[in-house]
Amino acid sequence: MIMERKTHTIDASNKVLGRLASRIVLLLRGKHKPSFVPYKDMGDFVVIKNVSKIKITGKKMEQKKYYRHSGYMGGLKETPLKKLFKEKPDEVLKKAVSGMLPKNKLRSEQLKRLKFEKID
Repeated sequence: MIMERKTHTIDASNKVLGRLASRIVLLLRGKHKPSFVPYKDMGDFVVIKNVSKIKITGKKMEQKKYYRHSGYMGGLKETPLKKLFKEKPDEVLKKAVSGMLPKNKLRSEQLKRLKFEKID
């Protein structure tokens, strides 16, 4: 059986971050297909337009922080959502989608099919 991958184009303007991310995860995993099985990578390609016009609800813009650790003592770095969204709005959406995907070997393969269209 040959698997066909479709390309879904989503306009992100005036869409809420979390709700959009969960819709993208559904398409990346292939859960909308009748032949879905959790251990196979059967999802489609997703292209996102107008990522910079996405809506972030509540006080997340001021309060949310992303953390990473260098591995050394005292090596915890934090980046506020406001700064990351201003510099790379597509990275904010990618982090949201990544957090919703299952934490297994398929995750990186599914994330590779998430593309961002640059519109100025």
